[in-house]
Amino acid sequence: MTTVVRSDAAGGVPAEAAPCYETAVVRDGRALDALAGEWNELQERSPGATPFQSHAWLASWWHSYGRPGRLRVVTVRRDGRLVALAPLYRDGRVLRPLGAEITDFHDVLLDGACADEAARRLAAALAAELPGPFARVDLPEVRADAAVHTLATHWPRSARKLPASLVQHLPSMPMDQLLTRLPGRTAQRTRVKLRKLAAAGVEVRLVPAWEVPESVDRMLALHALQWRDRGATPEHMRERFASHLRAAAAGMAATERAQLREYRLDGRLIACDLMLQSSAMVALYVYGVHPEARERVDIAGMLFGESLNHAVDTGRTEVSLLRGDEPYKQRWRPDPAHNERLLLGSAPTVAVTAGLVCAQDRAKDFVRRRMPWLKEVRNRLRVLKGRLVPHVT
Repeated sequence: MTTVVRSDAAGGVPAEAAPCYETAVVRDGRALDALAGEWNELQERSPGATPFQSHAWLASWWHSYGRPGRLRVVTVRRDGRLVALAPLYRDGRVLRPLGAEITDFHDVLLDGACADEAARRLAAALAAELPGPFARVDLPEVRADAAVHTLATHWPRSARKLPASLVQHLPSMPMDQLLTRLPGRTAQRTRVKLRKLAAAGVEVRLVPAWEVPESVDRMLALHALQWRDRGATPEHMRERFASHLRAAAAGMAATERAQLREYRLDGRLIACDLMLQSSAMVALYVYGVHPEARERVDIAGMLFGESLNHAVDTGRTEVSLLRGDEPYKQRWRPDPAHNERLLLGSAPTVAVTAGLVCAQDRAKDFVRRRMPWLKEVRNRLRVLKGRLVPHVT
């Protein structure tokens, strides 16, 4: 089901000379799938768009995670051409982004040739779609250069930005040049590891689009193996995540928005990685490694080396390490940045929501800072229990 509203440009321009704008709300999966071609074209014309704004990524997420009746993809057309799009779904009184927690960057799409007017029309359409006075739009992970910031300037009610996740990236450059960013000893150790990697003779294979679903399964199997007994991300172990990743990676590979690589040593599969890409960015999203391979080759050097080479060869300017500050990322001295959480709604709703979010963040920070102490108390209680309660044999 799609709801359409037509309007002409305002400002006294004669109707026959004014561009005709149409806003619509897509509410079912079939209509979402039908948008693929013009959606991908708009993504190429939208400044700041990341791989996570591609149709294949978000439509696949909806088919794996969405619930019927909740889809709300708001579109704006100018003389029939798609010029703006907000990929959302309804969760109670909140409009949330498709992709949700497994997506590192949330955004809307705006045609760069008419971004300001398209954003104004999209903002009005979104405001009309909010279900009641206490509703809001909530985008948890927004980049500093996201298109939605333009929309926020036209929001007819209240907008609020809050701190969100740490994200990190490397500039696109050859590995030899990247090593000059590292401290002397770290750079020297890395050069030794890279020479051993080159001598090992690892074979790298770019997986064709038609084989991507099977390769995703192999990658996730290695991913589960590498994180066994090490606290894996629970969502990465679920079938819905695998189902989403198979369809998304296959669709994105077919439109050159993703690449899946397999790495073999002595004929044996030792690693796979999924790299997403837009016109300016490559991003290593997920990978799987056989634990025994770490004893023979520098895994991080191997994966990051391929990403860097691809970015340089294709003229892309950024290698995104996405969210998080894991040690294997810190080794490369990445440039830090922070996402923002964007709230759009009425002034009271935004103020109350922002207060609750800040309170939750403070509580999480308190628990995180007290975690070592809590673990120590738990361990001592276990020891005391073992002394007081006799073992039953």
